[in-house]
Amino acid sequence: MDTLTLKLRGMSCAACANNIEKAIRSVSGVIDCNVNFGAEQATIKYDRSLASLEKIQSAIASAGYSSDSLQEELLSEEDDAEKASRQALQRQLSLKVLVGGVISIFLLLGSLPMMTGLNLPLIPSFLQNSWMQLVLTTPVVFWCGGSFYRNGWKSLKRHTATMDTLIALGTSAAYLYSLFVTIFPKFFIAQGLIPHIYYEVAAIVITLILLGRLLENRARGQTSEAIRKLIGLQARDARVIRDGREIDVPIAEVRINDVILVRPGEKIPVDGEVIAGASTVDEAMVTGESLPVKKQSGDEVIGATINGAGAFQFRVTRVGNDTFLAQIVKLVQQAQGSKAPIQRLADRVTGWFVPAVIGVAIATFVIWFSFTGNLTLATMTTVGVLIIACPCALGLATPTSVMVGTGKGAENGILIKGADSLELAHKIQTIVLDKTGTLTQGKPTVTDFVTVNGTANGNEIQLLQLAATVERNSEHPLAEAVVKYAQSQEVSLTEAKNFQAIAGSGVQAIVSNQLVQIGTQRWLTELGINTMSLQQYKDTWEAAGKTVILIAVDGELQGIMGIADALKPSSAAVVKALQKLGLEVVMLTGDNRKTADAIARQVGIQQIFAEVRPDQKAAIILSLQGEQRGRGAEEQRSRGAEE
Repeated sequence: MDTLTLKLRGMSCAACANNIEKAIRSVSGVIDCNVNFGAEQATIKYDRSLASLEKIQSAIASAGYSSDSLQEELLSEEDDAEKASRQALQRQLSLKVLVGGVISIFLLLGSLPMMTGLNLPLIPSFLQNSWMQLVLTTPVVFWCGGSFYRNGWKSLKRHTATMDTLIALGTSAAYLYSLFVTIFPKFFIAQGLIPHIYYEVAAIVITLILLGRLLENRARGQTSEAIRKLIGLQARDARVIRDGREIDVPIAEVRINDVILVRPGEKIPVDGEVIAGASTVDEAMVTGESLPVKKQSGDEVIGATINGAGAFQFRVTRVGNDTFLAQIVKLVQQAQGSKAPIQRLADRVTGWFVPAVIGVAIATFVIWFSFTGNLTLATMTTVGVLIIACPCALGLATPTSVMVGTGKGAENGILIKGADSLELAHKIQTIVLDKTGTLTQGKPTVTDFVTVNGTANGNEIQLLQLAATVERNSEHPLAEAVVKYAQSQEVSLTEAKNFQAIAGSGVQAIVSNQLVQIGTQRWLTELGINTMSLQQYKDTWEAAGKTVILIAVDGELQGIMGIADALKPSSAAVVKALQKLGLEVVMLTGDNRKTADAIARQVGIQQIFAEVRPDQKAAIILSLQGEQRGRGAEEQRSRGAEE
């Protein structure tokens, strides 16, 4: 068994998707086929001993469409070609809508006296002339709407019908009828009929349908851009160490077991394992946890994450479609190409809807002409049935919604597993939120700073200068927060000597011939420094979930800082809005209980799971799902008892 994904071209409506699906299913060996009109893709499961790519593509071609196999590589030239093609189509559609719209306005103005039966002197007489309207309408029909007629003719030759068939029949009926009236008006006058023309019907309908295609193409482009942004996260090149030399190679040439050097601030090209050096890595793209994670020998690194201030070497373990980023892209692509249960129903309806509409239109003409004998009335009612009953919204609404939903979700860091998950979203009862990077800004910030000697004579600025000068040499996220705070206060930094970092305790260095030590209360106490003078601040800040560091100069406590991952301005309002919708909001975080409680109080969350390891989070979600199912069953039993 193999699974194949094809990029389809030439579809104009959901009926086209149904025709392609039927053609593919007719190939011997095809087990299952899912054609998504919105994503313009076909996902096919087939027995490779009976079917092949060539046979499947031949069946698609015989149905009047073309297809290409999606590239295996994550980045390919076809991505840019696809984008350029869509942009060219967008420009072409925009021009046709503009031309059709302007002409339609003139035709509508020229038709107002006929439609209202009033003499409207403000409308120029030449716009009411049937030959002038013929000249204006012809380019709209044959240039703007040419694709409808070409596709309709192709469908007719294949003994199928699509939305283009209905548009072509309806607009050509209005155009040809009006043309006959223009050339032979006396034929109608002789039968006591008024020779009305309906050129504006053909022009306006074509313009409106093209406007719909324009908006549809724009929506597709926006959702495809979400995939492109994800792909763009990966590095283009990698610095590989081969034969003792450092060489830059394209990412496509990186192989498993290659050794790659990553310098400060660079993007990690592929997945691997650190073998030398150490640094901190921003893995927010993967985990949503924007506090950098320390990496040393033996730790795993993920492609597209960003290295901090250190340098390290790692051995490549996964490349190409096996990398973590590639799996995320694949997940989003599968979600965009999947079908919601309601979409399958819509597809079945559109499969027989077009032929049914044609049948109803023929019956309409026969009935109206038989009872009234009025050819004009019979023709116009038939045109109305053909055009108004086009099932474009029925077949397009659901796949476009799925594409837009999954695409916008991906842009905002939300990965939706598939269309069925999206459809079930309205049944959600509980929302589980992480803390860091979700409720909070995801980066530590200095929120409080107090000195022993107050702010007199610039004591606060002097101490901040000493502290930031030392911390500038550290790679720790808290050190970065101190440096950024000093920069925000426009404090100039000097040089530090004999810098030392004491793991889990703090840092120290000589600045301006003074020994500056910054770290935990426990460490400073072990050094014999009295820290009790600022104890009240420490207790208050820690109760609010802040990380506290103390600053000592030449063995004397001089200041204290409170550092916190600040709450996003919108978090409290979002939680309140979710709760107003009747949803229960739960916090699930790996942070300590005190910090989690403090954040929960600020946003109004009652149920909290703190100090939870990543491998435990799935189990808690399953537990919450079990509780909700049990609660739902209990409510059902209660309602049954009341009835």
